[in-house]
Amino acid sequence: MHQVKPVIDEGWKELLADQFTAPYFSGLKGFLVEEKTKFRIYPPGKLIFNAFNLTPADKVKVVILGQDPYHGAGQAHGLCFSVPRGIKPPPSLVNIYKELSSDLRLPVPVHGNLEKWAGQGVLLLNATLTVRAGQAGSHQNRGWETFTDAAISSLSRKYTGIIFLLWGRYAQAKEALIDRNRHFILKAPHPSPFSASNGFFGCRHFSKTNELLADQGKEPIDWAL
Repeated sequence: MHQVKPVIDEGWKELLADQFTAPYFSGLKGFLVEEKTKFRIYPPGKLIFNAFNLTPADKVKVVILGQDPYHGAGQAHGLCFSVPRGIKPPPSLVNIYKELSSDLRLPVPVHGNLEKWAGQGVLLLNATLTVRAGQAGSHQNRGWETFTDAAISSLSRKYTGIIFLLWGRYAQAKEALIDRNRHFILKAPHPSPFSASNGFFGCRHFSKTNELLADQGKEPIDWAL
């Protein structure tokens, strides 16, 4: 059967060239080929690197880190927390919208597609880029985290003034990859219904991000969707 080959933005391809040729990456590819013979995998092949393709490395202003793609039918399209139009926004995204609305006095969006943010320089990066249908976390510890950690480290080394939004313990563990002398880190609990009330609500990360961008003379993000 013909497989759609994933493609990745040329700038990212150059920045991460050593990852694509590393032994772990060929192991990861082998694992994915094998998985596809037995299971349905999300997101579709052509969308695995969607976050990188919609937000080229030299355009990144903000990074939002997620853990795993959504594992329900039609949900994952390669951007953390985001779902395509027509798919009901999941609970964490609903809470992100609540905070967005209270922070910036914006109407709550009626869809879950965050591509507009990605197009303005918000890298919506999951640590793991694929998942088995219906099995959360099924592709963790297979090599994706090494790849996405390298992406974060590369951004940290090559650029300055990026705002990293680290929501929850898993994302906050990535802080070690980021040079605090060159970048900004904003931390809050995860927006999941289990933890949003512990400080995600009221964190005002959307307005704070725009203040930090404005202070650098950069165009703020239009967060309205």
